[in-house]
Amino acid sequence: MNKVAVIGSGNVGATTVQRLAELNITDVVMLDIVEGLPQGKALDILQAAPLMGYDVDITGTNDYADIADSDIVVVTAGIARKPGMDRSDLLATNIKITQQVCENIEKYAPDSIIMTVTNPLDIITYAALRCTQFDRNRVFGMSGLLDSSRFASFIAKEMNCSVRDVSAMVLGGHGDSMVPLPEYSTVSGIPLSKLMDEETIKRIVDRTINAGAEIVGHLKNGSAFYAPSAAITIMVEAILNDTKRIVPASTFLNGEYGQHDICLGVPVKLGRCGVEEIIELELTDEEAKSLQKSAEAVKEGIATIRT
Repeated sequence: MNKVAVIGSGNVGATTVQRLAELNITDVVMLDIVEGLPQGKALDILQAAPLMGYDVDITGTNDYADIADSDIVVVTAGIARKPGMDRSDLLATNIKITQQVCENIEKYAPDSIIMTVTNPLDIITYAALRCTQFDRNRVFGMSGLLDSSRFASFIAKEMNCSVRDVSAMVLGGHGDSMVPLPEYSTVSGIPLSKLMDEETIKRIVDRTINAGAEIVGHLKNGSAFYAPSAAITIMVEAILNDTKRIVPASTFLNGEYGQHDICLGVPVKLGRCGVEEIIELELTDEEAKSLQKSAEAVKEGIATIRT
């Protein structure tokens, strides 16, 4: 049986564990530093198994030794955004948490694949890669798939069509500089430019960029977790089942898209080895400039953790 460890039992972590359990393809360990929290939530999820039909083991723990032999470790631990904060405001605290988590992953699950979820996502992913010194295919961040799902949901709502017919693509950093790509986003294979005017597309793009902040503004205390946990689950499934799905994710670039020594959201092929291929899209001059601007914003954050 596969084994996935989820670090952090907050809303994102616990909902991810629930979704993974319902896939019925992997045992799951949920770890948190708060005594009793992961144990209680894991027990609750386990007791739903007879009703929902999954037959996997769900364990809650405060002991990193329990993540041993994990195929994938999903890192959700960290503080969440509050109204008025952007993802970069979380950097100092979440970098320290990530370093502690990665030291334990390196110790107890040295052969695992790491998926980061903690914000600021691209910088955290870079820190996790540097901390563990794992091969770059084994450390990546969940971001672009979530942003693309948000983009797709807004497109479907605007078109009054099934979300199943929408395919959307978002590149760049997971933040205000992300780069939604209307030309690589379609409804039943039809490009957006053939279906709606530029003003409508711009409105949807702007809403996508601010989608996370919009949710934070509504919640007042906390941030999104239903859609993030869904994106995590899709990516975990792609790895465990070796399906070779192509999704946008934050991965280390070494020349791809003209970028070096940075983790940034680009399309990748996910399989049993993690990131098995980076897909390079042909971008317009404007799209390339936007991606460069996004990369510069991420590099500014990376520079702060090097000092």
